Amino acid sequence: MKLVSNDGSFALGFFSPGSSKNRYLGIWYNTTPMQTVVWVANRINPVNDSTSVLKIETSGRIVLQVRNTTAVWSTNTTASVQSPVLQLVDSGNLVVRDGNDSNPENYLWQSFDYPSDTMLAGMKIGIDLRTGLHRRLSAWKNWDDPSPGDLTYGVELEGSPEMVLRRGVEKYYRSGLWNGDGFSGTPNLRSNPIFYYDFVWNENEVYYIYFLKNKSVMSRFVLNQTQSVRQRYTWNPETQTWKLFSIMPSDYCDRCGLCGPNGNCDNNKLPACQCFTGFRPKLLERWNSSDWSDGCIHSKPLNCQSGDGFVKTAKVKTPDTPNSWVNKTMNLKECRARCLRNCSCMAYTNLDVTRGGSGCAMWFNDLIDIKQFQSDGQDLYIRVSASAAAEQKKKGKMKLGIILGTVIAALLGFVLVVCYIRRSRRNLKDNVEDKTVNDNENEDMELAVFEFGTIAHATDTFLLSNKLGEGGFGPVYKGTLPNGQEIAVKRLSKSSGQGLTEFKNEVTLIAKLQHRNLVRLLGCCIHGDERMLVYEYMPNGSLNSFIFDQTRRKVLTWSKRFRIICGIARGLLYLHQDSRLRIIHRDLKSSNVLLDNEMNPKISDFGMARTFGGDQTEGNTNRVVGTYGYMAPEYATDGLFSVKSDVFSFGIVLLEVISGRKNRGFYHANQGGNLIEHAWSLWQEGKPLDVADDFLVETCDLSELLRCIHISLLCVQQHPEERPSMSSVMVMLVSHNELPLPRQPGFLFCKKPFEADCSSGNDGSSSRNEISLSLLEAR
Repeated sequence: MKLVSNDGSFALGFFSPGSSKNRYLGIWYNTTPMQTVVWVANRINPVNDSTSVLKIETSGRIVLQVRNTTAVWSTNTTASVQSPVLQLVDSGNLVVRDGNDSNPENYLWQSFDYPSDTMLAGMKIGIDLRTGLHRRLSAWKNWDDPSPGDLTYGVELEGSPEMVLRRGVEKYYRSGLWNGDGFSGTPNLRSNPIFYYDFVWNENEVYYIYFLKNKSVMSRFVLNQTQSVRQRYTWNPETQTWKLFSIMPSDYCDRCGLCGPNGNCDNNKLPACQCFTGFRPKLLERWNSSDWSDGCIHSKPLNCQSGDGFVKTAKVKTPDTPNSWVNKTMNLKECRARCLRNCSCMAYTNLDVTRGGSGCAMWFNDLIDIKQFQSDGQDLYIRVSASAAAEQKKKGKMKLGIILGTVIAALLGFVLVVCYIRRSRRNLKDNVEDKTVNDNENEDMELAVFEFGTIAHATDTFLLSNKLGEGGFGPVYKGTLPNGQEIAVKRLSKSSGQGLTEFKNEVTLIAKLQHRNLVRLLGCCIHGDERMLVYEYMPNGSLNSFIFDQTRRKVLTWSKRFRIICGIARGLLYLHQDSRLRIIHRDLKSSNVLLDNEMNPKISDFGMARTFGGDQTEGNTNRVVGTYGYMAPEYATDGLFSVKSDVFSFGIVLLEVISGRKNRGFYHANQGGNLIEHAWSLWQEGKPLDVADDFLVETCDLSELLRCIHISLLCVQQHPEERPSMSSVMVMLVSHNELPLPRQPGFLFCKKPFEADCSSGNDGSSSRNEISLSLLEAR
């Protein structure tokens, strides 16, 4: 038996979560096939039999009793009313009201005041300053236990109020300053198509609230204890599933205080942590080894008495608020003057951008947890020495002069480009039908959907001579669109070990990735049983077609190979750290690295990739996919994968690029096992350069080559926690710092010299555009 809202959207009743046999009183969506609970009454005190009853007393108090005697949960309503009414309203709010009150929204009690782990439209998350009521979310402990975990989300009032996600006592993520138009830490959410939101801050209350733009859309946000994130979902009626709309923390730089005092976290730079203009690392050696906890200090000392200055830093999330001060009426000029008079004031900004910059916020002492954005964000004025401010002003004038000097010359070029784009669009329109491929309800991701006839014509009806290669997905063909653009077409084979899941995975992942070292997806084609992916054509094919070919290998000199190594590392770093979600490729190998006409590397084949959110670091699967010889030991044997699995694969690729030999099928007359074992033995013997291709040793920078061999052995260490992250790998590649000694690598599969292929399947043949050569190999 259940109580249903008037429009049928929500239901109140008893339920048992997951595999638990305990019973709870809760509210859930009534129109979805899967039970999605949004509120739980007796989170701490479950009942374990079917004798529990829900009563409403004459005072309006709700009581949940077991066997009509023991109260396991009740509301705190104390008002006495003649005819109390218990009602589940259409918003999902359980309310008690006086049936004789002409105003149906005068609630004596409401569940929205006592949220669980989910926020619904119209619910306030914040503090009532008059009563002290603090509405905050707290995650379930796990899927079977709705009792409060240690992950909480709510308003905090230190300095300027903001929304804070805490993991226990640790401040894990914060929204940044509310500037009248949005939170400075999430400027991109303001223009979303699903909901609009507001942050109310007055003498009576402080709270965050959102409303749906289309009431027929179902959207909620929920705390995930397992991943330590706040996730927003929207309901997709076509697939009958909840689709992830947004996630916070969303990237590396959303972690509180990552770059230490006075550090600026920028996902688009390497390393991500940077010092502001007028600052330098406090401890340079630690900073260069990616330990940013000590942060930055002023390059030149401040002199408050004789005068300091300010440098504007645009488009940032404002600093943490405990050491801040706000004034809602002061203008920006007055704010600057007041900050300048206070020697402890280190930064200021306007509090409300919607009122012409009125309002003032100041920060004192160290500036903590600042994040750089490429667009939107808040302007922050940071205190520096007078000379540093003058120097920055001079640079700004020089830059302005250069910009003005190039504008006129650029105008003609702009006109030509516009004409070219218009003509190109007309050509493309004749051959490509633009449709929308929706991965999430939240993102209107525009992806070209090609007609089957267009692809068939481009490939000469999949002519055999146009076939570039074949992998686990199916054959790959070269084609040419009528506008002259060359393409590579992956065609899903009906007998493929991979299928629709891998196809969807690759479409939804790679279409949202933009990086110079990732292959670009142009579109897809769905026609009957046909599934095809259309990529940019890579004229130089795959990396393995060069390094393993006795003739072509000499085309790749050491300088070119080192550039390829760095490019692969940058691509992986983007996947692991800088993309919206942490992405694990799971099938990195030499044949999945393609080379453009300038020999720039691009990582391809995302059919096996998996996404992680927030602080998740490891996953597990019963279906091991990928290619033996490149798999990390913990993944091949136990199904455990993480960013460190990709690091292991990168180490193998690095060894192959250096040696010109395959890890799988490697054989040495005096050594058993695979390429890793061979390299490790030479390292232990003090002859690491012997692993390299002979012609490289004769012509390259030996110290750089030796450093790369060293890095490769660090990447293939047996235990994942000992392997470096890709950000550390990038630092190692470009710096000359001393590297740690590698430990025992992970040896896999081949045990005898002549067991060249110890797993089922094969590694595929070399080709000019091997976009998919993945193997689907179960344990």
